[in-house]
Amino acid sequence: MTISVREARLRRHRRVRGKVSGTAERPRLAVFRSNKGIFAQLVDDETGRTLASASWLQQRSLEGTKTEQAAAVGKALALEAKKAGLKRCVFDRGGYLYHGRVKALAEGAREGGLQF
Repeated sequence: MTISVREARLRRHRRVRGKVSGTAERPRLAVFRSNKGIFAQLVDDETGRTLASASWLQQRSLEGTKTEQAAAVGKALALEAKKAGLKRCVFDRGGYLYHGRVKALAEGAREGGLQF
C-alpha cells in the first residue's frame, strides 16, 4: 500500500516533532508551505504560545519568485524575533525537505540574525 505525498509529509512532521520542541528562550521556528506562499512562526511549546510570526501575505510587494518571497519572510521573522527579544531558535521544517523555499526561508532568517 502506498501513502500519499501529504500523508508522507505528516508522518515526517510527526517524527521531527517527537525530537524538536521549543522553549521560551529557544522557540521552535515552525514552517508551513502552501502552493501559493509560505508561513513561519516562533512557538514556545511549553506554554503553547506563538511568540512571533511572518507570512508571505505581509510582504509589501508580492513580486519575485516564491523562493525570493520565502527569503523575505525569513528576514521579516528575524526582525519580529528581535522585537520580541529572541536571538536563538530550533528549526522545524514541518516535514518538508530542506530545499527550495524552506531552505530560502531558513537562510533569510539567518541573514536577519536568528541563530539555529
